[in-house]
Amino acid sequence: MVNQSFPPPFPQPLQRLHVYDGLMMNAERWGLAHRYHRHRQNVHYQSLNEPGIVCGLGVRVIQAPSEANARFRDKRWVEIQPGIAIDLDGNPIIVDPSIDRKFRIATSAPTTGTLTVYLVASYVEPDNPGEKVNSSHLLREWFRFDEKTTPPTDREVELCRIELRSGIVELENPEDILFPGYNQINLHHRRFAKARPQAIIRVATTLTATCENLLYLMQSVSSLYPNFHGSTEVGQVNLDTDLNDYDLVYVAGLQAMNLYDTELERFTQYLKTGGVILIELPSPNSDRSEKVKKAVAYQFQISLQSWRRLSANHPLRSQPFLFAKPPQINQQSVQLWNGGGIILIEGDLSAAWGLDENLDLERHEIRSAQEFGINILNFALQRRHMTQLLQETSMDSNKSYLR
Repeated sequence: MVNQSFPPPFPQPLQRLHVYDGLMMNAERWGLAHRYHRHRQNVHYQSLNEPGIVCGLGVRVIQAPSEANARFRDKRWVEIQPGIAIDLDGNPIIVDPSIDRKFRIATSAPTTGTLTVYLVASYVEPDNPGEKVNSSHLLREWFRFDEKTTPPTDREVELCRIELRSGIVELENPEDILFPGYNQINLHHRRFAKARPQAIIRVATTLTATCENLLYLMQSVSSLYPNFHGSTEVGQVNLDTDLNDYDLVYVAGLQAMNLYDTELERFTQYLKTGGVILIELPSPNSDRSEKVKKAVAYQFQISLQSWRRLSANHPLRSQPFLFAKPPQINQQSVQLWNGGGIILIEGDLSAAWGLDENLDLERHEIRSAQEFGINILNFALQRRHMTQLLQETSMDSNKSYLR
């Protein structure tokens, strides 16, 4: 399975057919009436659900069919199981047992290295034949199978992928289904239709070394708090990058102490749009922590509150997980200060979001650190969402609108 976020539908008004006594019905008006109901259904599906496989649609390697041309009787044939999927617009992709579901992977092997081939299914709108002799009163809604060497689009449903390597291509069913090899069917990246999360959280970091830890946290979000979905693409930014695409930006403590005027202005504007800056000092050092706190408070003209001064119902304490005090990592208590959209952490919190190098962390330490991290993400999301609700928004068709 794979995580991916899909935009909500664009707020475009619905238009229904104006019906009145004496209205003459023809094919065009009948089509208008049906398009209204389809549009309404699509908006409903996109608002509450995400596309993917509903059932079936497995893929297995088979022998070349006897009816195939002799030059195509090779070990490149697969068969797709019957099943159902739903695309981004809510259109059903129904693969029934009665049709031919055999497919030949025709992509050539790379001359060097490897090449990933994606087998996808997509919905096909049926053509209207008009008034034709012997034409049926019913039109079947169809689908198509395609192979491609680029990742699936939003309206394509991935059935499997195959990593080809140089040489003769002879497809195989995987010996180890969890760890497929070259030229073997890989089912790991199939998406399944599911309810849409309330929000998609996006984070970035100014330090490459923290990407892996942030990725661990993002991967834990949907399991520990299914209402949210963490984007698994952690942005790597510098202090000159536009930060408005992210709900939270991770910054090292020493970076935050010495900001140029242009960098400070960029961060200040980011905070005004509702963004949250997470500053972390990994190892406890009271002198350095005090210097960083004073520098941050002076540069951003804010007052930092300690954990003890936060109210009992503050989101960092209580949403979605309840914390009377911050977690302990390696027998050291994490310290937190908050103010003006800035969260300052002292301790190895981010290092405990995943597996440490020596695999020394206890399971309850990792879980507590992840839950505390989700509280921070929830705080960032709430602050950004509510701030944006107070701002004027241009109706750009390419923009995702938060609910």
